[in-house]
Amino acid sequence: MARVVVGLSGGVDSSVTAHLLLEQGHEVIGIFMRNWHNDDVILDDECPWIEDSNDAMLVAEQLGIPFQVIDLSIDYKKRIVDYMFAEYESGRTPNPDVLCNREIKFDLFLDAAVQLGAEYVATGHYCQKHTEVIDGTPVHKLLAGADPGKDQSYFLCQLNQDQLAKALFPIGHLQKSEVREIAERAGLATAAKKDSQGLCFIGKVKLPIFLQQQLEPKPGITLELPADHPAFHPAPVDLASRDEADLEALTAPHAMDPSAGLEVGKHNGAHYYTIGQRKGLHVGGRPLPSFVLDTDVTRNEVYTGQGEDHPGLFRRGLRIALDELHWVRPDLALSPGQEQRYQVRIRYRQPLFDATLVRTESALYILFDTPQRSVARGQFAAWYNGEELVGSGVIS
Repeated sequence: MARVVVGLSGGVDSSVTAHLLLEQGHEVIGIFMRNWHNDDVILDDECPWIEDSNDAMLVAEQLGIPFQVIDLSIDYKKRIVDYMFAEYESGRTPNPDVLCNREIKFDLFLDAAVQLGAEYVATGHYCQKHTEVIDGTPVHKLLAGADPGKDQSYFLCQLNQDQLAKALFPIGHLQKSEVREIAERAGLATAAKKDSQGLCFIGKVKLPIFLQQQLEPKPGITLELPADHPAFHPAPVDLASRDEADLEALTAPHAMDPSAGLEVGKHNGAHYYTIGQRKGLHVGGRPLPSFVLDTDVTRNEVYTGQGEDHPGLFRRGLRIALDELHWVRPDLALSPGQEQRYQVRIRYRQPLFDATLVRTESALYILFDTPQRSVARGQFAAWYNGEELVGSGVIS
């Protein structure tokens, strides 16, 4: 059996992860990661990381395993938080949970585990790993979790083969209800604890509140664009064409026209909003609900449209720059001139949709079979072959 370091978060999933590893005969060490300082954000109540740390310690005592807390807050701020703020200020929508797994849990935390002599790091993610030898080389496949309502493979879409080689996901084959039952039978202190909500590093604080505390307000106007505007009804493009100009046209975001917009409200900063957002727009009196079609942080304007079927919310494809393209399975990477059919999602819990990936000398293009809603710059697109997550990239 192996020495395994478990990232004990103080929740039921990581608690059961440690419990199952012990049952399998592994030597288990529990470590809680502190990623945030209370004085970095104003909270209505005490930051829950202290409560979570205490719960993690209590579970470790129940299981009889060593436990320690490591402070990764300085590196977390540099690698995740500062990047996140810069992205929002530039009008993009980052995913801090994806970055946390790539930069913290399976990098800095993994390094700390190796220094303790661990062979593996285990987390409570709802995903699975399968390893097989292909052409004489071990290949680690990242698979979706067995519980479709809890599958978290998307959050691990930036992991590489070296990271996966040292990763274990002991609850990935279970349903959430089964995890709760195991925790209850084992008498774990976290058995009935609710799942955390909000940002991964500051718990109960919601993203809009956090952004308003960290980014300076910049009052501007909100414009509504009509559904029949020509920008939302581009000229047809030959879908069979793989000409670079056609690919650019198919995947380009809609060109917003401020001159055609009707002022319908005010906002405190375009950098607070993301494509597809409905709540918090402060737009009233419209016949249908308003949604963010796009933002312009340079002009500090927010563009909205009425109705969830507004054509400005939908795109026919997206583009990924080569320097932001990642293959979990590098042996399946497309070369220039190649294309492949995959199933894709552009946000967590979104149902997979069919698409064609086309690789050129300058970019990777994803062409949707059916136009997709709320394609946001800075988010991660991930593509699957059945249950296996093959690669991902940042939407540009």
